[in-house]
Amino acid sequence: MYYDEFSKRLTQLRQEKGVTARDMSLSLGQSESYINKIENNYAMPSMNGFFYICEYLDITPKDFFDYGEDNPILINTLIKSCKKLSKEQTEALLKFIETL
Repeated sequence: MYYDEFSKRLTQLRQEKGVTARDMSLSLGQSESYINKIENNYAMPSMNGFFYICEYLDITPKDFFDYGEDNPILINTLIKSCKKLSKEQTEALLKFIETL
């Protein structure tokens, strides 16, 4: 049961990032089929492997298991962009977001 949720979440987040399972596997320094095996419930990553996956996806382990959040990669990218804004820009953005 947990393997299935884990594999579905990995697939969702990988697709959100816009990379293939093969490219992600190779970027992590693993065999071409590494991510594919995890996504198809044939394997699970080690704890270190999981941390590397989260780092690659630019999310925290907490973000990975927050199944109620559909797009943590996008949100983390938005937060990083917001940190570069001036105080005035941040306040203007906040006002804009509140109107949505």
